[in-house]
Amino acid sequence: MKLRIAILGTRGIPNYYGGFEHISEYVSEGLVKRGHKVTVYNSHNHPYQNDAWNGVEIKHCYDPEYLMGAAGQFVYDLNCLMDARKQNYDVILLMGYTSSSVWGRLYPKQSTIITNMDGLEWKRSKYSKPIQRFLKYAERLAVKHSQYYISDSSIIKTYLADKYDIDSRYIPYGADPFSLNEREQMSKKQALKEDYFLLMARMEPENNIETILQGFNSSNSRKQFVVLGNTENRFGKFITHKFKNDNRIKFKGAIYDTPSIRVLQNNSYLYFHGHSVGGTNPSLLEAMASEALIAAHNNPFNRSVLNADAFYFSNEGDVCNLVENVQRQNNEQAMVNNNAHKIKQHFNWDNVVNQYEEFAIECYLKHNHDRPVKTQQ
Repeated sequence: MKLRIAILGTRGIPNYYGGFEHISEYVSEGLVKRGHKVTVYNSHNHPYQNDAWNGVEIKHCYDPEYLMGAAGQFVYDLNCLMDARKQNYDVILLMGYTSSSVWGRLYPKQSTIITNMDGLEWKRSKYSKPIQRFLKYAERLAVKHSQYYISDSSIIKTYLADKYDIDSRYIPYGADPFSLNEREQMSKKQALKEDYFLLMARMEPENNIETILQGFNSSNSRKQFVVLGNTENRFGKFITHKFKNDNRIKFKGAIYDTPSIRVLQNNSYLYFHGHSVGGTNPSLLEAMASEALIAAHNNPFNRSVLNADAFYFSNEGDVCNLVENVQRQNNEQAMVNNNAHKIKQHFNWDNVVNQYEEFAIECYLKHNHDRPVKTQQ
């Protein structure tokens, strides 16, 4: 069965922003290769301005976020929905609900609506109490107006079942294993473990960036600490100012070139993953795939992915202890190998795309059980 599928709720593809854009790249391209007609909605000012990308149709909708700030996201999502109402898609996949579920009554009635429920957005400490209350409301609206649901973490799946008594489908993010070709393209210098720690994240409080860097700052390590992420927002400026006198800490800005990121992760002595809110985080899977040794914030989301194959920290003291004492020996290499095996067996993109395709078809058939099934030649 071949379906007409639209993906809404992202800033667009190819990815220049974050997790939902990252997975939308792979899922949309993968579904096209499986014979489906896929459309992804892009912001009108997305850097990629063509009408197609790797077989995926691109629709550009007006996005006033550059004029209105965060409120512009609601207008952008409304514009995407109003266009989608005219298109008669078989399936609409909504990536998140923060600025779209308020328009739930406008979701196209003829389409099967599947929402990726994201990761407990209302828990993010960057949001004020009123915004957190709104996000809880938006979550309820997403449950009310969607027909089917995806959780990218087993923790989110359990939460939705307990909170709303709904059965969401667990489909994680994916990553590509570190390939033989990538190894062969690395120089001899790159192939050696470099003398630096690494952190890659959006500059947000809930990513524990301050905790990680404060722990490193108080250590006696002689290694450098490389930080990847756009530091132009308020928290980013605060962090760079706070640690400006520690010459070991190097803020490198945001990097979206995947091969470069993978080499940096692979070469790092220890990769710090500070995300504490949300589901399965794409940058964590990329680090696992890149065969980095990982130190992760101690929370259920990270533990559900890494299990015993990582070091964990909860505070600055833990970070300082890891920085000063972690060794790269046989036990640590076993942790790296185990995580690489998880990517190949469970978190690989073919598996993820297959699950999205199977779920989309299953939901479409359920939604249309009383109507003749459409087929495309």
